[in-house]
Amino acid sequence: MGTSVVVLAAGKGTRMRTDRPKSLHSVAGRTLLAWALDIASALDPEETSIVIGHDADTVARSCPPDASVVIQEPQLGTGHAVQVGLDGLTNLETTVVIIPGDMPLISKASISKLVATHRKDENAATVMTVELEDPTGYGRIVRADNAVTAIVEERDCSDDERTIEEVNTSVYAFSGSLLKAALENVTTNNDQGEYYLTDVIGILVAQGHRVGAVVVPSVEGTGVNTQRQLADVGAVLRDRINNALMDGGVSMVDPSSTYIDADVQVDPGATILPSTMLTGSTSVASGAVVGPNVEAHDSVIGTDARVRYAVLDRARVGSKASVGPYAYLRPGAVLEDGAKAGTYVEIKASVVGRNSKVPHLSYIGDTEIGEDTNIGAATVTVNYDGFTKHKTKIGDRVRIGSDTMLVAPVEIGDDAYTGAGSVITHDVPGGALGVERSAQRNIEGYADKHRKRSEEKAD
Repeated sequence: MGTSVVVLAAGKGTRMRTDRPKSLHSVAGRTLLAWALDIASALDPEETSIVIGHDADTVARSCPPDASVVIQEPQLGTGHAVQVGLDGLTNLETTVVIIPGDMPLISKASISKLVATHRKDENAATVMTVELEDPTGYGRIVRADNAVTAIVEERDCSDDERTIEEVNTSVYAFSGSLLKAALENVTTNNDQGEYYLTDVIGILVAQGHRVGAVVVPSVEGTGVNTQRQLADVGAVLRDRINNALMDGGVSMVDPSSTYIDADVQVDPGATILPSTMLTGSTSVASGAVVGPNVEAHDSVIGTDARVRYAVLDRARVGSKASVGPYAYLRPGAVLEDGAKAGTYVEIKASVVGRNSKVPHLSYIGDTEIGEDTNIGAATVTVNYDGFTKHKTKIGDRVRIGSDTMLVAPVEIGDDAYTGAGSVITHDVPGGALGVERSAQRNIEGYADKHRKRSEEKAD
């Protein structure tokens, strides 16, 4: 029997106090919805149905194209949400797993165990549960002979039932056909006037079907309803990510100050120093040392590269290249192997060739730099005329003098030089020296004259 998944992502998230739909709040590099889908991926489901509601158009754009997206409107409770979700499945002769869209701490091991237990015990339903020292506010799991006989909500608990520490997480595995039939018998005869999914458990038990439960670590039952809870689960997820990387051979000096998103790749042998944030699809190769104080988003950092006190945004740093301190690589910045972007250097939409260096205090924009070239301090590629960006091309083995302005479009040939302080507005041929300066004039006695004028003004 195959597996199908229904993800419940229709909530507004009022207590988040933002206009963003609850399921699209992000933590550790993924939205809550993306975390739910990642958890579901452990089951290799035949079909996935995503139930959306609040701001449905926005949420639908974030759903994968191979999922069935169904809208719960109006929103009449969890039982109604699942009923809507089943409409998005074409085959109910499967194990149907219900995953809330706001519980990113469920592990893949636990969701797999839920389904395996469900099938092994031939249950009609299997509930994922946790045990809490203070279960106040949660539905209690009532058992007999190790089977679940009921899920009793807090307000309906007897004194004895209130002492039960095993509680419902709202994660379930069901026989699809039995679930559909039971949902047709759920009513709104309750305080909220809604269809409760928990009522299905009582219906199945009353029909003589077996309901089981799988207890998982209590942290996995954590739901996200507030910004504070979002931050709390983020801390847990970061610990998991960092621990997995360190177990795989990545060195971290201070994991507590290291923030790495779920989809970042860090190879064994890399070192991550404190106060570093690696986000998006960033990758770090073996031997690279990143940090301290580095933010890299959607960037590639090559083997044995060194990046410190820098910001990288959609940039690529080659093998044995060096970045920082205090450098900014903007989108499209590429440092080839052995290249350098040094102190207070900003590079945008440019390629710095193999073993070429931009050591300090420079802006390089829309530029192609060849191999073994050195860019002197305070060089600027003047790429924008107020309307259009223009390109600069600098060849191999070029020496750009300090404080050179390269007014694009302009090309500097191989082995060429520019004189310090020059404003280069025309191409410099290969092997030539481009100089643009006024003749120097020294005014003798200037200091004495200047001091005398100052004294006269003071009088």
